Amino acid sequence: MNGHVLLFERLVPDQLWARVGPMLPSTRARPQGGGRARTDDRAVFTAVVYVLGSGCGWRQLPRWFGVSAPTAHRRFIEWTAVDIWSRIEHTVADGMSCEDTWLRAIVDAAKERACN
Repeated sequence: MNGHVLLFERLVPDQLWARVGPMLPSTRARPQGGGRARTDDRAVFTAVVYVLGSGCGWRQLPRWFGVSAPTAHRRFIEWTAVDIWSRIEHTVADGMSCEDTWLRAIVDAAKERACN
């Protein structure tokens, strides 16, 4: 199995994605049609978690995530505007195990970046 896939699954396990994915805002179709297909939310969320967890800058996001730095940053801003980080914190904290406490650090990092 590809090492990148293992990293993705470790950063955002299926159980976590099952809880977080439905909380992300849905997108509307472009009124003019056309354009590029929207980058998968899970891929972008995983890239954002990587940036927040590693402390790297958006421009240092590795290409193998398959998500451009501007897309990851733009989606982070969109999700921050709808207060997704607090919603994730409250929803996931209810069932958080010792192994998942790193998620609180990710949420805290997201809130910190949102304030700057």
